[in-house]
Amino acid sequence: MEDLKLAVLIDADNISPKYVKVIMDEAASFGVATCKRIYGDWSDVRLKSWKDTLLNNSIIPVQQYSYTTGKNATDSAMIIDAMDLLYSGNLDGFCIVSSDSDFTRLAARLREAGKLVIGMGESKTLGPFVKACDQFKYLDLILNNAEPEDEPALPAADSAEPAASDDTAINRDSIERLVRGMIDEMDDGTGWVRTSRVGDQLIKRYPDFDVRNFGSKSLNKFLATLPGMEVEERLLANGNPIQFVRIRPQPAPKKTVRKTSARTGGKKRAARKK
Repeated sequence: MEDLKLAVLIDADNISPKYVKVIMDEAASFGVATCKRIYGDWSDVRLKSWKDTLLNNSIIPVQQYSYTTGKNATDSAMIIDAMDLLYSGNLDGFCIVSSDSDFTRLAARLREAGKLVIGMGESKTLGPFVKACDQFKYLDLILNNAEPEDEPALPAADSAEPAASDDTAINRDSIERLVRGMIDEMDDGTGWVRTSRVGDQLIKRYPDFDVRNFGSKSLNKFLATLPGMEVEERLLANGNPIQFVRIRPQPAPKKTVRKTSARTGGKKRAARKK
C-alpha cells in the first residue's frame, strides 16, 4: 500500500516554531509530506524565529504582505494555494496547521472533494474548525505530554487539560459518556466490546480525540483510566492479544440485617403468654 501524498500548509501568524517537530511527526504518521509551505509576512520581525526551523525542515516560506490592518491576507493566500493544489490532482490529503477558525470552510471543501484533512493547532482552536477536519491534533497538548526519555509519564488525570466545551475530546467526562453509549450499542450480550471498535467510533465522533492529550500512550491504557470502564486482554487462538472494554459493574448493595434486641424479644414473648 502506497503512502498518502500530503500537503502541509502552515499559518505562521498563528503557530509557533516550537511545534514544527510535532507537526512533521504527525504528518509522517499519515503519509509523505510532498508539499510543505508556510505563509506569513516575512518582513515582520515577529516571524524571524522561524528562519532556522524552515531551513532545517525544508519548508518553503510564502511571502504575503499585510495590505491593511485588521485584514488577514495570509489566510487568503493559504486558501488559494490549497485550492490550486486540490485541482492539481496530485495529493491525497492536506494538513492545515492553524488555530484560526477561518479555515473551517476550506477544511469542509477539501473533504467534499474526497481528500483527507488533518487539522493541527493549539487547544484554544474553536470547535467548528475542529469538527470540519477528519482528525485534529492539539499541538500544545502533544508537546506538553511528550514523555522525556529519562522520566516517567505523568498520570493521565494530572496531565490532561480541562476543556472549555463539553463537545470536544479534551473533556474526559464527555468521552466516558460517549464510550458508555457505544458499549450499549455494540454489546453482543456479553457486555464486552473490542477497544479498536470504540477507538474508531471516537475518532468519527471527536476528530480531536488523541490519547496523548491525556498523557496515555495507547487507547487501552487511556480507557483503563476512566473510572467507569474496565479493560481486559485476551489471547486469540493464534496467540495474538486482543483488548476488550466494558462498563465497570457496580458492586451489589449489602443487605442490612435487622437485629432484635433481647429486651424487645422478651417483652413480645411475655405478651404472647398472657
